Amino acid sequence: MNDFDFLIGTWDVANRRLVKRLAGSDDWDEFPGRSVCTRHFGGGANVDEISFPTRGFSGLTVRVYDPATRLWSIYWADSRTGTLGLPPMVGGFDGDRGEFYADDAHEGTPVRCRFLWTVLGADACRWEQAFSVDGERTWETNWTMDFTRA
Repeated sequence: MNDFDFLIGTWDVANRRLVKRLAGSDDWDEFPGRSVCTRHFGGGANVDEISFPTRGFSGLTVRVYDPATRLWSIYWADSRTGTLGLPPMVGGFDGDRGEFYADDAHEGTPVRCRFLWTVLGADACRWEQAFSVDGERTWETNWTMDFTRA
């Protein structure tokens, strides 16, 4: 249940996001972020707020652990929309790697979405988002965040 304890604290975040998703593009937008994550429910939940100072918005992630299923649900909201994104990403960790999935849509196209979390030590971790439109046979990574403890 304490899988996300590595993320507690303040982080500098290097973002790299595809400018055009699901278009075969290799044009990346790079920008900074700053994340602060807090622990709740004895490690069974956490909340982080990330600001994107050069983009003019912030995001909020809420992660909640279900002890019955041993799975995490990850919810996202951002200051541009003021809504909680659904469905949640659901999954778990095996060692220092976490995989989370949900069915979603991108600009009207149904996608399978995947988050990968990789713990790289006490002061570094990486998050990746990818979409699949072919039943998980192939994935397009469209956003990465490299976290360095502040």
